[in-house]
Amino acid sequence: MAFIQLSGVSLSFGARDIISNATLNLQNGSRAALAGPNGTGKSTLMKIAAGIIKPDAGEVIVTKGARVVYLPQTGIRYPEGTVYEIAEEAFSRFKRLLEEQEEIGCALEAMGDLDENQMERLIEAHHQITETVEASGYWRREERIAEVLRGLDFKPQDFNRPAADLSGGWQMRLALARVLLEDPDVMLLDEPTNYLDLEARTWLEGFLQDYRGAVLLVSHDRYFLDVTVREVYELFNGTLTRYVGTYTQYETRRAQELDALFEAWERQQEEIQRIEDFIRRFRYKESKAPQVQSRIKMLEKMTRIEIPEGMKRIHFSFPPAPRSGQAVVRLRDISKSYGERLVIDRFSLDIERGTKLALVGPNGAGKSTLMRIIAGADVVYEGSVVYGANVSIGYFSQESAERMESDSTVFDVAEASCPPHLLPKLNNLLGAFLFRGDDLEKPVSVLSGGERSRLALLILLMHPSNLLVLDEPTNHLDLTSKDILLEALRAFEGTVIFVSHDRQFLDELADRVLELSCGRAPKLHYGNYAYYLEKKVQEEGQGGSTVEERKGAGGGVQSVVLEDPTGSGSPQAARSWEEEKAKRARLRKLKKRQEDISARLEEIAGEKRRLESELARPDVYVDGARTRRILEQIAGLEEEVEQLNNEWLELEDSALNLV
Repeated sequence: MAFIQLSGVSLSFGARDIISNATLNLQNGSRAALAGPNGTGKSTLMKIAAGIIKPDAGEVIVTKGARVVYLPQTGIRYPEGTVYEIAEEAFSRFKRLLEEQEEIGCALEAMGDLDENQMERLIEAHHQITETVEASGYWRREERIAEVLRGLDFKPQDFNRPAADLSGGWQMRLALARVLLEDPDVMLLDEPTNYLDLEARTWLEGFLQDYRGAVLLVSHDRYFLDVTVREVYELFNGTLTRYVGTYTQYETRRAQELDALFEAWERQQEEIQRIEDFIRRFRYKESKAPQVQSRIKMLEKMTRIEIPEGMKRIHFSFPPAPRSGQAVVRLRDISKSYGERLVIDRFSLDIERGTKLALVGPNGAGKSTLMRIIAGADVVYEGSVVYGANVSIGYFSQESAERMESDSTVFDVAEASCPPHLLPKLNNLLGAFLFRGDDLEKPVSVLSGGERSRLALLILLMHPSNLLVLDEPTNHLDLTSKDILLEALRAFEGTVIFVSHDRQFLDELADRVLELSCGRAPKLHYGNYAYYLEKKVQEEGQGGSTVEERKGAGGGVQSVVLEDPTGSGSPQAARSWEEEKAKRARLRKLKKRQEDISARLEEIAGEKRRLESELARPDVYVDGARTRRILEQIAGLEEEVEQLNNEWLELEDSALNLV
């Protein structure tokens, strides 16, 4: 049964078609993502589905009685009530039902005034309310509220805190908690992961997997999308297209389609250039007037292939920076307190050139504090920070970005920081960081916090540095922007220390993970984030922490002893990771060859069908040489198929031996 159905929906803003003849179905159990470049109308489509915006044409059909709840990206504020009270409002409809049931009970007590039919209807209504409330979990709402609030990282001491005291990000977390507790038939979630850390995102993934209703969501977290959705609706040039499968499967198929689109666009641009050159050359030559007019009409009638700015291929490379020494940063016996709360205690670590170090851990574990100390933004601590030769630091944080002030425009500020080799790409780079059109002329002083964050990050990346300290750089980026940033950082020859709540970004960038915990010793892990999680599961399964971690657990004070105080790490751990990395590289190579073989087998099948169709034509047999040539080609293809199948099986055996 379809809870929500969009049929032939269209919407325009002025002369621009935002959505054209869109069709979408959300049924019980649907798990759908809404994808597309920023600015294409995803949020608008969500609002149409939610009934907030009325389309110019088409129908939005909502099943009678279906409850639809919409969570916007931003803008929800709670001026009154505690955190717990706001969450409990999700159950207000059941309170109303119970009040209605009480009224029915009073009517039943006055049975003398009722006929038999009225009494039966009231008894049935009373029974239905009882069943509805029982099934809703209303009577265990305290447990459910606590479970959801804790899952989204609210601490028990936060429950009675006034919601008005929360930051904007935490108010949006509370809004998400309320939506989840509503338990509607359909949830429309516009970037629900925006303000969530890794632990909260992981919890939300599990919640949505167990949820019985339908979900349509927008998110810039590729890993989150992969584990939560089973279909993707892409909004592209006003057209909504459905793809069945995971988000990665959608991206693979879409990449193939986009390759073809870009090739067609490039061919068309060449054709347009050729026609325009002809017109310019012969416009004033009388003998060529008919040909010129013909080509002008050709251009007028041509259907132009449009590629949105957000989908154009952009590559970013860092400006040259002086090469640092091999030793980049040496931390010795760093301690830091906020009042009586000890956040970092006698922490030591060496960081070498080329390291890509991710800091992970729950809120309050000291990640941002340590980043500020490393970057030199916080100088009030005990211990020492020693930088190596020629170290040039680039530091990004949400707080420093929000303090950006200038009456200059976005473009002028970016241009002033842009190195010469990037000037030809500046407009495209600004577009990749979601500054397009009129945004370029905005004064920096009127930008939102998210806009300042993106601009500050772009300016930082254009500045020559060999040590980048990045505190949540992906927070306000879409998937395209993240990919550009990730590609640039992976190719960056300097050192990167970063915090991110984006699982894919962590997986693909980090080669070391420093785990920070409240009340336990930090621990350095070699490998990317996925490898860190694997080892963490293994360690937990083997029953416990190291001696150093147990020492640090007393009294909630962190004793920060790493596996190797010199910072070089355990040689065994390093070797283990190098072996694992080599194994994974070999596996990827084997799988890639298998994919190539599968693709070639499909090509052969097509070639063979074509040859067999040709062989089925009677006129072929008139030409004996042609017949023999076709038969030889078919035999050659069959021999190639056998060889490829044998190779595929050998590759599969090799892959199984590596697992």
